[in-house]
Amino acid sequence: MLNSLAITSVGLLAQACFSARTIIQWIASERARRVLSPTLFWVFSTAGALLLALYGFLRQDFAVVLGQVVSYYIYLWNLRIKRVPVPRLGMLLLMLLPAAAVVWTGCHFEEFISDFFERPDLPLWLLAFGTVGQLLFTLRFIYQWWYSRRINESELPPLFWWLSIVASFIVFAYGVMRLDIVLMLGQGFGLVVYGRNLWLGRQTATE
Repeated sequence: MLNSLAITSVGLLAQACFSARTIIQWIASERARRVLSPTLFWVFSTAGALLLALYGFLRQDFAVVLGQVVSYYIYLWNLRIKRVPVPRLGMLLLMLLPAAAVVWTGCHFEEFISDFFERPDLPLWLLAFGTVGQLLFTLRFIYQWWYSRRINESELPPLFWWLSIVASFIVFAYGVMRLDIVLMLGQGFGLVVYGRNLWLGRQTATE
């Protein structure tokens, strides 16, 4: 097992990817004076999801791992809509990675339950609280996928940002209670950008 510094480094690298996507989306939207969904937003989202899922696995935090699985496939869908030139073999490998993790879990099910759900330092109520926040983060991307499919274009609608704000507060609180610097750092900056995107969307709607 990796030491705590190495695990934290993986988590910080994941949050660096998520921060990069947020900054890119923010700058592009400010320049256009409307909410945009840049291609690089989805590229960094995919990389960040892989790294944060790995971080959650190494830290044995089910809430963190669960929060990345569904969103990850939605990131890949947006990459396809954006016509990002990912080689077929590369896309196949990206699609199979979570499936490989599920197979591993099935082969080590008792160990998985013990390591992730029977921990004295992580009571079930706290795990449930963190999972709710991660599920809300997932729900925002499910909604984004549904909304974008209707118009056949990758968009980030207003409800996406409202769900982001609520989920971010919950995950930040979960990070505080778990003394998880990766989760705390990842949510603080995001709240500013989520609010700004709501404001830009409101301005666009009234013009």
